[in-house]
Amino acid sequence: MQPLSRRRFLTIAACAAAFAPGAHAAAALTQWRERALGAQVTLSLAHPDAEAIAARVFAELRRLEAVFSLYREDSALVALNRDGVLPAPPFELLECLGLCDRAHSATGGAFDPTVQPLWAALARAQTDETSDRGEIERARQLVGWRGVAFDSGAVRLARPGMALTLNGIAQGYIADRVAMMLRREGLDEVMIDTGELHALGGHPGGGARPVTLQAPDGEVPGRTGLSDAALATSSPLGMRMGGTGPGHILNPASGQPTQARWRLVSVTGPSAALADALSTALCVMEDRGAMDAALAAFPGMTLLHLS
Repeated sequence: MQPLSRRRFLTIAACAAAFAPGAHAAAALTQWRERALGAQVTLSLAHPDAEAIAARVFAELRRLEAVFSLYREDSALVALNRDGVLPAPPFELLECLGLCDRAHSATGGAFDPTVQPLWAALARAQTDETSDRGEIERARQLVGWRGVAFDSGAVRLARPGMALTLNGIAQGYIADRVAMMLRREGLDEVMIDTGELHALGGHPGGGARPVTLQAPDGEVPGRTGLSDAALATSSPLGMRMGGTGPGHILNPASGQPTQARWRLVSVTGPSAALADALSTALCVMEDRGAMDAALAAFPGMTLLHLS
């Protein structure tokens, strides 16, 4: 699993250049840039009501940031991690936790958002020579999805010190929510990029939207096209602890950064949230049969690239 990181929330770009016949097709392309999700967000629209749509999109992003951020003291996730319980949780948090539960089950526990305290302890050990090495073992004892209970009344963490990171799914989930919102606005040729991709329709010029897969070292292992589909890519060495330490994706079973041989995993399908979760989990898994079974648990989800 990956800890929530400002570096991963890079941009959200929604570009629409062709719509229903008539006046929409003649609208000029307009671009907005604002801060949201801890990063610069770019929104490009060609629509007669573009300004109003943009305002609603940015309002939605700020609302979702107040649910999922690990950096905002007023976020729902920070409150849960601080107090161990969150009464009357937001619908989006419950929905995302439900997806986490399904991904955890399908991957045999390879997807586990409770690794947050362990990741924090391992990261501190990389940069602080005086850190308590026993802290890592104590944090390892806090990992376990069965310690998370949730319903409309509350989210509860079973043991003091437990904490969640939703960075292995939240980017994709937010892409899905924005895509759903823009579809309701009548946009049908849109690419949403939150670090994970969700395409409504294809390219305004026809065909699918071209997407290039890129490894952390800059190598391009493949290209594909997206049309009415989502895509998520994970890489164990996409970010390193302490900048130069081990990779950032942890194996919940061992409590250590994954030793699996994969350097890049891409998953595509109808849901960016599930593609995000599955691409993260598959970085930890070695057995191809288990990987195929995990994907088969979610209709339409496909392993696009594995290297």
